[in-house]
Amino acid sequence: MALGYLALVLHAHLPFVRHPESDYVLEEEWLFEAIAETYIPLLHVFEGLKRDGVQFQLTMSLTPPLISMLRDPLLQDRFDAHLSQLQELAEKEIDRHQHNGHLRYLAEYYAKEFQSVRSTWERYDRDLVKGFKQFQDSNNLEIITCGATHGYFPLMKMYPQAVWSQLKVACEHYEETFGRSPKGIWIPECGYYNGLERMLADVGLRYFLTDGHGVLYAKPRPRYGTYAPIFTETGVAVFGRDQESSQQVWSSQVGYPGDPEYREFYKDLGWEAEYEYIKPYIMPNGQRKNTGIKYYKITSRNAGLGEKVFYDPYWAKEKAAEHAGNFMFNREQQVRNLSQLMASPPLIVSPYDAELLGHWWYEGPWFLDFLFRKTHYDQSTYETIHLADYLQREPTQQVSCPAQSSWGFKGFHEFWLNETNAWIYPHLHKTAERMIELSCREAKDELEKKALNQAARELLLAQSSDWAFIMRTGTMVSYATRRTKSHLMRFNKLYEDIKQNQIDSGWLEKVEILDNIFPNINYRVYRPLG
Repeated sequence: MALGYLALVLHAHLPFVRHPESDYVLEEEWLFEAIAETYIPLLHVFEGLKRDGVQFQLTMSLTPPLISMLRDPLLQDRFDAHLSQLQELAEKEIDRHQHNGHLRYLAEYYAKEFQSVRSTWERYDRDLVKGFKQFQDSNNLEIITCGATHGYFPLMKMYPQAVWSQLKVACEHYEETFGRSPKGIWIPECGYYNGLERMLADVGLRYFLTDGHGVLYAKPRPRYGTYAPIFTETGVAVFGRDQESSQQVWSSQVGYPGDPEYREFYKDLGWEAEYEYIKPYIMPNGQRKNTGIKYYKITSRNAGLGEKVFYDPYWAKEKAAEHAGNFMFNREQQVRNLSQLMASPPLIVSPYDAELLGHWWYEGPWFLDFLFRKTHYDQSTYETIHLADYLQREPTQQVSCPAQSSWGFKGFHEFWLNETNAWIYPHLHKTAERMIELSCREAKDELEKKALNQAARELLLAQSSDWAFIMRTGTMVSYATRRTKSHLMRFNKLYEDIKQNQIDSGWLEKVEILDNIFPNINYRVYRPLG
């Protein structure tokens, strides 16, 4: 019998980016890259493990915006076109490098990978959510939810109805998608504030995750730290992130992803190839961009981009196997040591952004595959488990109140509230106040009901924590600013039109097409609580 458990948790999320009004928007490629480099490779891992009889369990969030985009026909069509371009470029690269053995080998490798992505995409009828759902049905995956649009709860708490709506809409969307209620939630950015657990309990959720210090500084102090969940007074369980196992995978400095054998993310064919040759495969306005075809490895931590040497997937895969073995060994040691100190089996909770695996760390899916296989065959110290099953096996835990926390910079809220993004919050708060006011109206006809529901969508989209995050990181700031402003402006027009009984039906129809998330939303979700 195993001495303890390893709970791997992947958070799969992207902001809702969909632009039917334009033929090309660069930010839509966030989804396309994640499909080709993360979501389909993860499905390949799960399929291979299942085929080979390898027991594995994993917790994974699929956020409502991500599910909505994965199932959107427009974005599916555009991914089809994106993938066709990649396949065409890979074939041209094979011809271009017929006299360079290693580059031809890499071009052929990419052509094969893109064809594998295409085959899987078509095998699931372009619906990857269906692919993940089958592994939930077999109990290999526990799919959990998130905030409706990944709103940052601690900065919304002055309007509890706004937090409640993020939770309620998310849970209803999950039920529509998976035919059952979610058991757990990845609270956006692991942003917890005292009292949130009451709403989580009211909406029917059983557990959530925080960063490690959210549990370590709970009151009273948990006896077993992050190596066992705690229960809040509402009965909702809290799982804290394990620092040691997280750093080994997260950190590009001391973690596995920075190894010299691994693929270099920042040296891409879109920036390296001769301009006229690559022009059909970059942005329509002629600006260069990443293509996803990368020929170089990290080489060394101090090597400049011009000093990189050629990548070899064979040796990178060998290194991923080595790192998986090291990760397993470290978890074995951790569990053995902890099991001597604890009265119940220790639990190591290791959460990561799903997009780290495959997109940022190209070899991440290989690492995960090797880790599950080695865990199954090469050791008996721990078992992999998902969080819902752990609570079933260990239903008695210490009652404690978590500490306010997030997994952002310095562990609290400043990444989402600082000089780069503070301007958005007065507007978001006023909009929430107005939405609560609108929720008390009884729609006099179908047009007004549509307008009220659209107003709720616009507020939810404006609340996405991704926009404040992007403003702080300094990447794609103009896009994040434009999105925030556009949703606020659309909400304000709807608010004024509703109040004045002058709803512009033509304009509303266009906005419903643009921002079509949550087609079954009910604006009354914002009604005052209690």
